[in-house]
Amino acid sequence: MSQQNVIEELQRLGMSGYEAKAYVALVAAGAPLNGYEVAKRSGVPRSTVYETLAKLVARGAAYEVRAGEDNVGYISLPPSALLDRMRREFDQSMDTLREALPEIASPSQVRLVHSLSDRSSLLARAEDVIAAARTDVFLSGFPAELDPLKPAARRAEADGVDVSVVTFGEDKDPVGNTTPHRFSSPEVVLENLGCRLLVVSGDREQAVIGGVVNGDAWGVYTDDPAVVLVAVEYVRHDIAMHLIAERFAPDEFESFWTENPRLRRLRADHGAPAAVLKRGAGTGTPPRRPRR
Repeated sequence: MSQQNVIEELQRLGMSGYEAKAYVALVAAGAPLNGYEVAKRSGVPRSTVYETLAKLVARGAAYEVRAGEDNVGYISLPPSALLDRMRREFDQSMDTLREALPEIASPSQVRLVHSLSDRSSLLARAEDVIAAARTDVFLSGFPAELDPLKPAARRAEADGVDVSVVTFGEDKDPVGNTTPHRFSSPEVVLENLGCRLLVVSGDREQAVIGGVVNGDAWGVYTDDPAVVLVAVEYVRHDIAMHLIAERFAPDEFESFWTENPRLRRLRADHGAPAAVLKRGAGTGTPPRRPRR
């Protein structure tokens, strides 16, 4: 990583551009520098370098080193110590805000629904939902979309969140209470749905629902209670069906699943949805079902 990349990351963590440049110059020197030397090495204007160094000293990122009354140098706090301090301060701020913000927030007057028009935004918003969960998370999807979400799901589980997962396809590294979908193969599900469907809900308060077709994707995020309820029940229903299926003899259930006329009727219309979903992928909105 270049020095410029380090400067940009320090700015993201709260330092000004001049502070980040001066700190990096001190770290790179490994020995005390006076203001003139810092300005020369960092590109911080000489007119502001002492003000910048004073700010670094105030935040504990640098220290004054005096070798006589008029000879003042500056040395950096070691990077590992600075990062540890920043992490502690960040965690303290997060804990404070987690308690304070809900106390001043007014009840929401508007329910959010916004479109997600590509796979990266779909996964990023899904990760947000998982990270915000404090009680339970429901996930349903294919390994291609579930795998990137597993680190967030594992962190949630480590924090005591109840994680329930339905996966379409083999999962060699399951997270939470994972139920492999055994009724239909992933290929058949893809044909039925026309996409790799992803459903994510956190605390039964937020949901992300979307589909991926090849490299394209569509999806929505919402905190609308009706939509969140449907998302949660979709996952819960699949899990319940598998628990019920376990009470059947394998051959008996296979016969029931493939030959029962009412179940066959529910799965008979897979061609039209598949075609419409493929046409709608990447538009940012779920496509409409065609008239029959």
